[in-house]
Amino acid sequence: MNIKSTVLGLSALLLAGMVQAQVFNFPSDPVQEAKARELNAAYTDYMQSEQYVEATKPLHWLLVNVPELNESLYINGTKIYDEASKATTDEVQKRVYQDSVIILYEKRGVLYNNEKNWIENKAYYGYTYYKDDQDKLKDPIADFEKAMELNGTLSPNLIAAYFNLVYRNYAYHEAYTGEEILSIHDKLQAILDKAAAEGDDVSSPKSNLEQLLIAMELIDCDFIENTMGPKLTADPTNEALADQIFKYSVQYKCFSSNAFLQALEMKHAKEPSFSTSQVIAMRYMQEDNTAKAEEMWTQALSLAENTSQKAESQMELSKIYAKQGKKSAARAAAKEAANLDSSITSDVYNMIAGMYMNAYNECRAGVSVIKDRAIFLAAYNAYQRAGNSSGMAQARAQFPSKEEVFAEGMQVGQSLSTGCWIGETVTLATRD
Repeated sequence: MNIKSTVLGLSALLLAGMVQAQVFNFPSDPVQEAKARELNAAYTDYMQSEQYVEATKPLHWLLVNVPELNESLYINGTKIYDEASKATTDEVQKRVYQDSVIILYEKRGVLYNNEKNWIENKAYYGYTYYKDDQDKLKDPIADFEKAMELNGTLSPNLIAAYFNLVYRNYAYHEAYTGEEILSIHDKLQAILDKAAAEGDDVSSPKSNLEQLLIAMELIDCDFIENTMGPKLTADPTNEALADQIFKYSVQYKCFSSNAFLQALEMKHAKEPSFSTSQVIAMRYMQEDNTAKAEEMWTQALSLAENTSQKAESQMELSKIYAKQGKKSAARAAAKEAANLDSSITSDVYNMIAGMYMNAYNECRAGVSVIKDRAIFLAAYNAYQRAGNSSGMAQARAQFPSKEEVFAEGMQVGQSLSTGCWIGETVTLATRD
């Protein structure tokens, strides 16, 4: 078989399908057939001339007497009843027309078994009709859920409508737990994220989704810590819950909770990064857990992506070492930080000078006033490196006097070793 004959064969099949789709099942009784043809023409004429209320009368007869005439009855019928509901000012009749739209969709599903093709439309009609009806809003919610079940997703422009119904159902009936609402929200957020990745503009539905979540006043730090946190503790492998806790902790600035720390550690274990190490380390420092903070800043240093991050890691490690009494390690880390980032040189040498100033009682041997005060000379040099004139003055005030230098047989300008952990060589000077 050549390509041309194949294409012709496919065209014939398509044409046959189209013709079949337009087949009308008129009654076999001649009288009923004539009436059905007449009223079918009548309602379509009314519809085309936008006389929707008038169209409902012949349409109703057809739906009652020849419900399987053609699927077009249901396609056109939903439009007719919807437009008729907008045209009437009688509230009772308006609801009759609206209910008829939903009934037509349900009947269409029974007859033609193609619900996935139009379930979103039914759901949206239900939203517009029943969102203010406490008793009926559950029906369009079920339709939106059915749409996602059948199609695996939901059109982005319908996301806000569905979540609006969830919001109302929660407000009217407390129909969900907080976790269930968050699960629904995150599922819808994932749909929008996917659409955005494919190039769609979803800024409006995203904004509406977040505004609705905020309006529920559901999430706060207490909810994260006392409702979500215990569930993660009970199920520490639940990555989805950990992701929720992390996301909402950041969004609502709940950084001090144990739930946030646990979620962050799970995220870090799965995808270690400088930023996660950094935040975990900061949390441990808030709790005065220097051992864990040191561990996390060491990890941060290994995960740093640039010299600025490396410098920050070294500087924070130097503070931890100082707090732990590891003064030499603190100084070494601080100097390394300054080597990596010259903009923090002043901070580094102010820190080192402060350590020297506070080391007098620790380092003094009590044998020589000059040697005991040599650490203040080292502190002066560090303050000078930092450009801190006030600190230099404070250090100079602790220098030995000329009289003390003379008494020990030393001379200004000679070299001295500070000894102790400071281990620097300085030039002897006096305060006067």
